[in-house]
Amino acid sequence: MSLAPSRPQQPSFQRSSSGTNLADLGRPSTVQRTSSSNVFGNTASAPRMSYAPGTITPFKQSSALNGSQSMQRRSSVYSRPSVGHQSFFTQAPVPAGVPRDPRPLKDRSYQAKIGQELLDYLTQNNFEMEMKHSLGQNTLKSPTQKDFNFIFQWLYRRIDPGYKFTRGIDAEVPPLLKQLRYPYEKSITKSQLVAVGGQNWSTFLGLLHWLLQLAQMMDKYEAGEYDIACAEAGVDVSGDRIIFRFLGGAYRDWLQVEDDQDEDESDKMLEPHVEAMAAEFERGNQRYTEEMKVLEAENESLRKQIEEAERDAPDIAKLDNVFNILEGDIKKFEDYVSGQETRLQKYDSRCNNLKEAITKATSDLEVAEQERTDLQASVDKQGITIQDIDRMNVERERLLKSTESTAQKLEETKKRAAEREAEANHSLEELERAVETYNNLCYRVGLIPSTAVNAKDKDFELHLATTAPITDFSASSSQQNPPDRLLSEPLTGYSPTHLLNHPPRTHLKPLLLTLRKEISERRSLALEADIKNHELLDSIAEAIDDKQNEVETLEHRVRAAEEEFESVREGAQTQKVASDAQIERMEKELGRMRRGVGETLEEVERREMGVNIEYEQLTLRANALREELHTEIEKMLNDIIKFKVHVQKSLEDYEGFVVEEVEAELGGDGDEEGAGGMGTEDGWTQGVE
Repeated sequence: MSLAPSRPQQPSFQRSSSGTNLADLGRPSTVQRTSSSNVFGNTASAPRMSYAPGTITPFKQSSALNGSQSMQRRSSVYSRPSVGHQSFFTQAPVPAGVPRDPRPLKDRSYQAKIGQELLDYLTQNNFEMEMKHSLGQNTLKSPTQKDFNFIFQWLYRRIDPGYKFTRGIDAEVPPLLKQLRYPYEKSITKSQLVAVGGQNWSTFLGLLHWLLQLAQMMDKYEAGEYDIACAEAGVDVSGDRIIFRFLGGAYRDWLQVEDDQDEDESDKMLEPHVEAMAAEFERGNQRYTEEMKVLEAENESLRKQIEEAERDAPDIAKLDNVFNILEGDIKKFEDYVSGQETRLQKYDSRCNNLKEAITKATSDLEVAEQERTDLQASVDKQGITIQDIDRMNVERERLLKSTESTAQKLEETKKRAAEREAEANHSLEELERAVETYNNLCYRVGLIPSTAVNAKDKDFELHLATTAPITDFSASSSQQNPPDRLLSEPLTGYSPTHLLNHPPRTHLKPLLLTLRKEISERRSLALEADIKNHELLDSIAEAIDDKQNEVETLEHRVRAAEEEFESVREGAQTQKVASDAQIERMEKELGRMRRGVGETLEEVERREMGVNIEYEQLTLRANALREELHTEIEKMLNDIIKFKVHVQKSLEDYEGFVVEEVEAELGGDGDEEGAGGMGTEDGWTQGVE
C-alpha cells in the first residue's frame, strides 16, 4: 500500500459530442471531439482560448450564446473553482475610492532601478527573439507606445500563454488589470494608455514592474521554490505538483489539437502525459515505501526498548507496599511532631510556673530576712546566751546532716527509679516495634483488616493499650517522655495481660497455627496445579509447532494461489479493456436511445395534456347536464304532485256530486219505501265509496 496522497479527480476534457470525460473512464481514449462543427461558436477561423477566465476573443463573434458556449468548453486551468482559498484570478472586492500607490515612482533612482530589473528580465528570457522587437538602454527611460505595447503583451503572455491580443491596447489593458487584481488599476485611464510617455510614464513603469514580479512569482511556483514552506508546515505537495504538471501539459497540447484531426491522434498526444504522471507517482510511491520500511524498523527497535524497560522496571506491588509503609511512617512522624509540640507547650507552662515560684521564693527570702532581723532583735531583747546559740547551731548542723543524708537517699531512689523507667521505656519501644512488625507482616499476608482474604472475619491486629501516643523512635527520645505513658493510673502501671488488646498465646497462636496449616495445604495444591500446567504448556508448545508447520505449508499454497491470481488478473484486465470499449459503444447507443425516448416522452406528455383538458371539459359538461336533469326532475315531481292533488280533489267533488244525485233520485221514493229505501241508499253510498 502506497503512502502517497490519493489521486485527485482528473480534469474534464469534454467536447461537444462526448458525454464522458477523462476522470469518468480513467484513460485518454474517452477524449472525443466533433470534426463537423467548431467548439468556438461554429466559427472555422476562431483562435484558441486564453487561460484568463473572463476573456473571449474570436475573430468573429456570431452571437453571445456561441461565445458563452465556447467559454464553457475551453476554460482555463486557472479559472477552476478553489475549495480552500480564493483563486488568484477571481474578482476581488472593489475598494472605495482610488488607492494611492506607496511606491516612489517619481524618484529617478527608483525608476532606474526597476527599469534595469525589467531590462535584465526581458534580455534573459529572449524578449527580442520572441517579439522580434529590439530594445536599447534608454528604451525604459523614454519609451514609445509600441515599446510599451510589446513589453506589456510579452509580460502578460508569461502569465497567461494562451491569451491573444486582438483589440487596441486601450481596450485590452483595463479588463486584464481587473482580472489580475492590480491594486492601482483605477488610476489608469484609456486616454493615458494611448500616450504612455511623458509625465505618465512612471505610472506605467510601476505597472510593468508589477507584472514582472507576478511573472517571476509564476516562474518560481512552476520551479517549485514555494514548496519549502509547505514542507516546513508538514504538507506534501509532490502529488499536487505532479498533477499540476500533467494538467498544464495535457491541456496545452489539447488546445493545440486541430478540429479536423482524428480522435486517435488526439489520444496519442495525451498518452505521454498520462504515462509520465503514472511514472512520477510510481517513483513517489517507491520513496514512500522506503520511508515506511525505515519507520517500521525504528518502530520495531522502539518496541524492543519498551519491552526491555518493562522487564527492568521494579515490581509495582513491591513499590506500592513500600509506598504504603512510608505513608504510615509519615503519619507516625506527624503524630510524633504534634506530641512534641504539645510537650513543648507543657514545658513552657512549667518554666513560667518555675519563674513565678522563683519570684515568690525571692519575696519569701526577703520576708525571711526581715523576720531574721526581727528575730535577732527579739533574741537580743530576750537575752539568749552564747551557749544557747552554740547548742542551737549544733542541733541545726545535725538536722542539716540528717536532711542531706535523706536528700542523698532520695536522689539514689530517683536514679534507680529513672533507670527502671528507662528500662521500661526501652522494653515498651521493643514491644511497639514487635507489634508494628507483626501488623506489617499480617497486612502483607492478608490477615489485616478482618475483611482481608485470609482473616476470615477474625481480628489479628494488635494494639498497645497505652495512654500516650506511640511516637517514640529512639532510646534518647524515650527518656524524655512523661512518666504517665507507663502508667494506666496515677500510681498504677500496666498489667501484662492488659497491655495488648489480644493475648498472643491464647488467642493469636492457635489462629496462626491454623492459618499455617491451611497455607501449607494450599501450597501443596498450587505445586500440583503448577506441575499440571507445565505439562499442559509442553503439550500446547508441541501443538503450536505442528500448527506452524501447517502454516508454512499453507503459505506455500498461498504463494502458488497468488501467482495463479496474477495470471487470472492479467486476463481479466484484458477482458476489462475490451469490455470498456464495448461499454463506450453501448453508451453512445444508449445516448441515442435516450434522445429518442425523450422525444417520445414529450409527445406522450403533449397527448396526456390534451386528454386531461378534454377530460376536464367532459367533467364540466357532465356536471352541467346533471344539474339540468335534477332541475327537470324537480319540475316533473312538482307537476305530478300537483296533478295528484288535482285528481284527488276532482274525485272528492265527483263523489259529492254522485251522492247528491242519488239522494235527489231517491228522495221521492223515500216515503214509500221507508226503512228499506234508507237501507238501499246506505248500501249504494257504501258501494260508491
